[in-house]
Amino acid sequence: MYTPKLNLQETELAIKALKDHFESTLAAKLNLTRVSAPLFVLPETGLNDNLSGTERPVAFDVKETGKTAEIVHSLAKWKRHALKRYGFEPGEGLYTDMNAIRRDEICDNLHSIYVDQYDWEKIITPSQRNVEYLKRTVCDIYEVIHNAQRYLEKLFPVLKCDSLPPEITFVTAQELEDQYPDLTAKQREHEAAVKYGAVFIMGIGGKLRSGKPHDGRAPDYDDWSLNGDIILYYKPLDIALEVSSMGIRVDAEAMNRQLHLSNLPERACLPYHSGVLSGELPLTIGGGIGQSRLCMFFLQKMHIGEVQSSIWPIEMQRDCEEKGIILL
Repeated sequence: MYTPKLNLQETELAIKALKDHFESTLAAKLNLTRVSAPLFVLPETGLNDNLSGTERPVAFDVKETGKTAEIVHSLAKWKRHALKRYGFEPGEGLYTDMNAIRRDEICDNLHSIYVDQYDWEKIITPSQRNVEYLKRTVCDIYEVIHNAQRYLEKLFPVLKCDSLPPEITFVTAQELEDQYPDLTAKQREHEAAVKYGAVFIMGIGGKLRSGKPHDGRAPDYDDWSLNGDIILYYKPLDIALEVSSMGIRVDAEAMNRQLHLSNLPERACLPYHSGVLSGELPLTIGGGIGQSRLCMFFLQKMHIGEVQSSIWPIEMQRDCEEKGIILL
């Protein structure tokens, strides 16, 4: 029988402490300003994140306008518009609390139809559109993650755990495929997580030499050659836990190339896409960092429902109750 290290009240206190600390240290490390962000957008703007391209957004009609709005999947595209509109300069960026509903998500210990993450975006120069700058930014974020674990351990000594290595390891999706050709992408991620403890898998979205991509990525926000996922090994569940998807965003050349590779050239006419193609929108780097996943990792929970309130299948609720897992 599973016994949580923190009771319900302690859990809520720890969640608040962790989020406050992580948010402030991330903003300081990356030079980010907190901004307000939309919960929904109009689909004709092209601002919603299409994720892998198959997920259905939650939509509703807006009575006074006669138009249909969509709950955001993430703010990957909106943030780039906001940086320009608010007058940010190179080296400056923004972050926001992003809340979303992903109706097609299959619920399990890690996945929920409710998504909460820190969405962040930062303006860069043309000379920073390279792997070295991407890696430096990843190292900065990993330092914030590492420090957050130490901070929480001081507040709640029962959570003390040396689960994170001092540094994160970088590996490309192609290198993993070459190393483990007979494994699936998720199995390769698990092998890398176990081996390194914390790993950034680079180059996600485009086809590998096998003819398959490591994972799906929308063609119009990340540059598939300059992106990746931060993955931590989570020993209680023996899993590779993805806590962040991020990357240097598409410029005009990458946007054109990836739209055509995805057979979606018609998107080029949408306002967001034309802004990238014309050079009207700034060059940026950005990503999302899962709030509930970080809480789950640091609070050493067995189910994401222990750190967020959502809706779960009846069978899952019964199974969790039998195992001593208390869902919020």
